[in-house]
Amino acid sequence: MEILELPIEFEFNGQKNLIYPSLIITNNDLTLVDTGYANFLPLIENEIKKSGYEIKNLKNIIITHYDDEHIGSLYDFKTEFPWINIIASEIESKYISGMLKAERLVQAEALLDKLPIEEVEFGKWFIRQLKNLKHISVDEKVQDGSKILDGKCTIVATPGHTSGHISLYFPSIKTVITGDAAVNENDKLVIANPHFCLNIGKAEESLDKIKNLDVKTFYCYHGGKLSL
Repeated sequence: MEILELPIEFEFNGQKNLIYPSLIITNNDLTLVDTGYANFLPLIENEIKKSGYEIKNLKNIIITHYDDEHIGSLYDFKTEFPWINIIASEIESKYISGMLKAERLVQAEALLDKLPIEEVEFGKWFIRQLKNLKHISVDEKVQDGSKILDGKCTIVATPGHTSGHISLYFPSIKTVITGDAAVNENDKLVIANPHFCLNIGKAEESLDKIKNLDVKTFYCYHGGKLSL
């Protein structure tokens, strides 16, 4: 088994940005962790090809949580490659499928009237982004301790950033894919966007939880790979 990070470079507000979806390779079957913003399918497909693999071997997509930069292209992937098995937590699947209104949208709408006037337009844009995300059903719903990918991956519930956030633990290679439970900031693991955490106390507990696992390498969606 091997894990690769897929550096996806894009421009946002005139600045260069990077995110790092992860690609898990098991017996030539591919599993993608998170899908970037809307319309990122071609960017991710290109990185998969550059890594020497073919998109036709993509068997699973794991969604760590419902945020627009993590699920933006999920609908496109499932439409283009309908055989893909979509995996997410029981909690997040309710938002991904549209069964419940997404926590992030509820939060954004509640904060809009409290924003400084210079941030109101961005707040409205962000709400539109969330409302424009297309819902899709989740094929495989997991919870804390679930084993997936032939038992090679253990689901770790890491709530805080969102209530149903999950991280992925691979004991045999001492590796965690963190989602937004942690970001790599100057070679340190820290909480992602603490001001937007739905529960900062739980986010701190989740960060401690993955730090205390037997781990040598963390794959962070924001900030990239961190090896201890």
